[in-house]
Amino acid sequence: MTLNRALATAVVAAVTTPVLLVAATPATAQDVAATRTADQQSVPTYAELQKAADEAKKTYDDAVAAESEGRTKLEATLEALDSDSHPLKSAVLKAEQAADDAADAKGAADRDVTDAKAALAAAGTDAEKAEAQKALDAAETALTEAVAALESAQEKAKAARTEFDDARVAAFRAYHLVKKALAEAREAKEAADKALADARACVRDDALTSVAVGLPSKVVAGETVDFTFRITNGGTRTLSVDPLVGVHLKNGRDEALKVEWSDGSGWHALDPDEGAEHLGRVGELKPGARSDVKMRLTVAPEGLGQGQGAKNADGFALFAADAFDAYKPCVLGPMKRYDFEVLPAGSEPGDVDDAKPGKPGSGDDERPGAGKPGTDADGGTSAQGGAGAPAEAKDEAGEGAGDGPRGGLAETGASSGTLPLALAGAGAVALGAGAVFVVRRRKAGAES
Repeated sequence: MTLNRALATAVVAAVTTPVLLVAATPATAQDVAATRTADQQSVPTYAELQKAADEAKKTYDDAVAAESEGRTKLEATLEALDSDSHPLKSAVLKAEQAADDAADAKGAADRDVTDAKAALAAAGTDAEKAEAQKALDAAETALTEAVAALESAQEKAKAARTEFDDARVAAFRAYHLVKKALAEAREAKEAADKALADARACVRDDALTSVAVGLPSKVVAGETVDFTFRITNGGTRTLSVDPLVGVHLKNGRDEALKVEWSDGSGWHALDPDEGAEHLGRVGELKPGARSDVKMRLTVAPEGLGQGQGAKNADGFALFAADAFDAYKPCVLGPMKRYDFEVLPAGSEPGDVDDAKPGKPGSGDDERPGAGKPGTDADGGTSAQGGAGAPAEAKDEAGEGAGDGPRGGLAETGASSGTLPLALAGAGAVALGAGAVFVVRRRKAGAES
């Protein structure tokens, strides 16, 4: 299942002025012009596909209405034609009756000729023969006229029947045309819908990178650390980007976290109950350009306990970029996960390196379950389904749930006594990643 996240369509972007909330002047790494290539000239934009789909639907809806109206008209026409009072049906009945009468008259004329011939044969005198011949001539003339009248009546009856049949055929032909138009409109609508759906499908863009700069590998509770969320568009087309951040403690006490980001005019706190949030939109990030979002993180001391109850804790942060352009409303940059250690308040961390992103692998792929179950990028075994987390959640974390520093059992040397705690940590990672998955899917549903 392809993750359908951040489906902010280009149609919305075309009619809504994007507000640049993230405070950062994009630093151009490479001055690459965002030009439309020759291949793109023939590719419709998402807005054009949406318009085509809308028009195809309207045409289809009109065709459905026309087909219904045409069917009703056909039924009414056929019913009317079947009525003896209809002019065409009445003409057929009259013409056929006239043809029947003419046939009867012709039959009578045939009998008259036969009788006249018999009378002529029976005549004895010349006068009788002359009179009989005269009667025969008259009977034959009447027969000739009766034959002509019958032929004329039959032609008229045939013409009336043809006109009647033509009216029925015309009614069926008209209905056939609207049915054909409906079939063509349905085919066009399905093609337009498929083209739109294909364009809407999320695509992976590994060149759209998200990294944390300056996030330390160790954080002392009660102290605020500053770092930068950097998004770089290493691709070939201009993108509008929605940065996505999620920060969690593996002990599940996220209420102890305070994560903020700056829009240049003030600081905004992430909602700990959300698990992950999209920050302000980065508009028009050109190829080769980057945008930096200033962030800061504080872990409350009470989140770890105090005095003898104080203890170290593990945390992790997830960074990704959702994006879109005029052609694709859903472009997914790869997600990166950074693990860090939280030390009790007052600790002396010594030299602290920056946190490193987790190893890329099957979990870093946006396709859930892309890797083999229970296997990390290096072929090692990862925790299985920590705390009931879905496979999508494990993939969104950037690695298997049990991967990375302090995550795998082999790395911690966990014994049977510490196994539940190790699994709880792995489950926290998976659940945090699941929160990212949920917020992306929710945002996609809201904007699609």
